[in-house]
Parts: sequence; structure tokens; C-alpha cells
Amino acid sequence: MPNPTAAMLVIGDEILSGRTRDANMYHLAGALTDYGIDLKEVRVVSDDAPAIVAAVRALAAQYTHLFTSGGIGPTHDDITADCIAEAFSQTIDVRADARKLLADHYEKTGRELNEARLRMTRIPATATLIDNPVSIAPGFTVENCHVMAGVPSVFQAMVQSVLPLLSGGEPMLSRTLRIQRGEGDIAAPLGELAKEFSDLSFGSYPFQNDGIYGSNVVIRGQDPSRLDTAFASLTALFPQ
Repeated sequence: MPNPTAAMLVIGDEILSGRTRDANMYHLAGALTDYGIDLKEVRVVSDDAPAIVAAVRALAAQYTHLFTSGGIGPTHDDITADCIAEAFSQTIDVRADARKLLADHYEKTGRELNEARLRMTRIPATATLIDNPVSIAPGFTVENCHVMAGVPSVFQAMVQSVLPLLSGGEPMLSRTLRIQRGEGDIAAPLGELAKEFSDLSFGSYPFQNDGIYGSNVVIRGQDPSRLDTAFASLTALFPQ
């Protein structure tokens, strides 16, 4: 059986403007790879409601899982929850379970659960909450869409909360060989090797250090013995 598939939707003007560098895609890609879920697509959209709704509908329909990051905080431009509700044709309001989580938290810390913070308890009607051990305000899952915060530490904690609830597949394994030769020199024999091991994925990632050109060749697959055989053939082709 093929592995489940996933897409990620990164939401926020700050990403597209270059003001904030996204770290969540890198973390999610590694976590999903280890869990046997194949991340197939990543999109970035601005804080624009129609764009978010359209992207959610398209990606949720195409992949087993959709993960979103960003836009579920307390400010006026945090519109993700409303957009998710619209995308899945659901109502949205302050949810008693989410409100209790924040009310208990702010009571312990001596802070007020004001109207701005209450925005973080507005959850689509049928959603299940995603635990947030870092800052308490929950993410949520609607159907196959997992909605999480943009702050990296919170996003990572939410991913850790969600993954055990999902069905994964065979983890993707990899072997890497660093070759001190330019891609133009290795392309032809590497292409032939990739044809021979067509069940595996071969990638060539060039580098240049102090005028020396080379490439990191990565072989990916799920069968460790097959990977070892292919890697042995690769090292025989390009002895160091």
C-alpha cells in the first residue's frame, strides 16, 4: 500500500514579505518522513480570506492530510479559523472546551481572558482540539485538515500531538554520497543508475566550496536492503 500523502499551507503576509523566515515546513517535512506520510506540496498564501479558503479546499481534496500553520492568534488578521470553517461549510463560535482551557490557564497565571484572547477559542463546530502544551491555546482538526499555530515552538508541539493520532506508512530512508565532481561529469552514469534502480528516488544536490564543484547524491526508498545495494553501486561508480 502506498503511504498516506500530505500538503502544507503556510498562511501569513509576514512570510511572503520576507519579514519572517518559515521554519515550520522544514520541521513538518522531517516529522512526516519519519512517520511514513509523504509531503507532496507546500503552498504559501497571504492573509486573504478567499485565497485561504480556495487553497484549503483544493489541498484537502487532493491529499490524505492537510496541515496549516499561522493565523490562529488573537489579533484582527488571524482569520484562519473562520476560513477553515467556510472551507468545510461549518459554523464557528467560541467553544466551551477551548474557552475552559484558556480560562483555567489565565486564572493560574493571573492574566485576564479578554476579548482578544477569546478569539483563540473560536473553533469550527465539528472540530477536535489539538493539544498545545506550550501556550495552551489549541489548534484543531476538521476532517483531514490540521490547523496549527505559526510560532515554531507551538507548531512543533502541535505536530507532536497530532501525529500519534494518524495512520502512517513505511518511513522514507535515505543514503547520501558526497562526490567531488561537477554535475556535468556525473549526470550520464547517475542517470543510468537511476534507471537500473527505478523503484528508488535519486537526487543530485550541487555545491561549490573554494572553487571546487561537487554534488551530494541522495538515494531514497523504503527498503533498506535495496538502498544498500544501490548505494554500493553508486560508490563503485564514483570512488572517492
